[in-house]
Amino acid sequence: MSIEIGLNGFAEKVVTYDLTAAAVGSGAQEVFATPAMIALMETSALQAMTPHLEAGLGSVGTRIDVTHLSATPMGMTVRAECEAIEVDRKRVVFSVKAYDEAGLIGEGTHERFIIDVEKFMAKSLSKKPSAAKE
Repeated sequence: MSIEIGLNGFAEKVVTYDLTAAAVGSGAQEVFATPAMIALMETSALQAMTPHLEAGLGSVGTRIDVTHLSATPMGMTVRAECEAIEVDRKRVVFSVKAYDEAGLIGEGTHERFIIDVEKFMAKSLSKKPSAAKE
């Protein structure tokens, strides 16, 4: 694994109706939703980490602490940027920021853990009740 402090990444999207607070149920306005901003921030960190992970490994988001500072209307592009600020074995903490074409709209931190995908999915699926009960 070669994830180091300073690793950075980005993700961007145009704000469409399906990304608005009205569509996702986090508000009534047709502006970029906080949950959509958070997902974009997580995507930037995921995309930054993935190329640096060995085969069979992945990452999952475990914590996010952000402030949504400004509303973004439909049609504008939002860009999320991240930078790794802490690496502790399998735990990676990112500084995250989101911008629209007018400036900063959100900022905070996001934590991800590196996982063995097969073991993670097996543990997750083991929570389901057995389909064959006799």
